[in-house]
Amino acid sequence: MTRISMLSSPMMLGFEELERLIDRAGKGSDGYPPYNIERVARPSENRELLRITLAVAGFTREQLEITLEDSQLMIRGRQQDDKSRDFLYRGIAARQFQRTFVLADGIEVLAAGLDSGLLTIDLVRHEPERLTRRIEIGQTASKV
Repeated sequence: MTRISMLSSPMMLGFEELERLIDRAGKGSDGYPPYNIERVARPSENRELLRITLAVAGFTREQLEITLEDSQLMIRGRQQDDKSRDFLYRGIAARQFQRTFVLADGIEVLAAGLDSGLLTIDLVRHEPERLTRRIEIGQTASKV
């Protein structure tokens, strides 16, 4: 059975990769850690700055990892249980997480920082170059 989607229009050619990215981004996570995404004003520059902020209280720099692979920004946190501690009550769990963001073409990661339990990742959106090209009409289209 063929799957019908909003990108399956015959007028939208070559968007299979975009559809795959949408499917990948739609796969849920447990909501931890909470995060914000904001647009940061930079009037002196002609490009848009975006900032992702994740609440990662209790994690050190060594326990966090940020990777970018195939337009997918992945943030992982790994904490180990301290077996030497004897808790009477344990409300703060040592846990692991993975948070993934799919980045559009033209988005570049500028920097990341950790301060007071907040991990910030700055991104910049470069405006794509607009190209117009005239296509000459020949006798027949080339055969592949």
